[in-house]
Amino acid sequence: MELREFLDFANAGKTIAADSEEIAFSGYLTQEALKITAQINSGYHTPEEIQELFAELTGQPVNRTLGLIPPYHTDCGKNIRIGERVFINAGCTIQDQGGVWIGDGSLIGHHAMIATLNHDFDPEKRHDLHPSPVRIGKNVWLGANVTILPGVTVGDGAIVAAGAVVTKDVPENTVVGGIPAKVIKSIQ
Repeated sequence: MELREFLDFANAGKTIAADSEEIAFSGYLTQEALKITAQINSGYHTPEEIQELFAELTGQPVNRTLGLIPPYHTDCGKNIRIGERVFINAGCTIQDQGGVWIGDGSLIGHHAMIATLNHDFDPEKRHDLHPSPVRIGKNVWLGANVTILPGVTVGDGAIVAAGAVVTKDVPENTVVGGIPAKVIKSIQ
């Protein structure tokens, strides 16, 4: 299986069945990501070195406006798109096999978790994976320890309060918080 074929499959939201060619390729991507994130997370690296390693991880051109404070974790790396002037703070985990888009100017707080995969509810199919993309708009602020669940879109200018668990779309220019996250107020 080739990378583009896997990404097209996952981005179409197709089930990644246990014992399938897709799950085997998923495992391969995870091992590759572990190698590169181990480099990112070991010792000191200049911002430019981090950007180079992140480019290798994602297979995308170097983004010289990306700010990333290690440690950083991912299960894939190849299905994430990062805009300009994005900052990702220490301890973040981005499970990007289902696809993650982070818009220009967004800030990701300490230990934020973005998930794009669910397991099947049926115990007989529990090892099957269901990908669903996450989209983070422009100028979004995800606070510390935020969890964004699969399929969620966070609108431009939104703020997700620290510790929130986001289970549904967040309207633009709002503040959400809690478990599950609810709108607290509008901005502007």
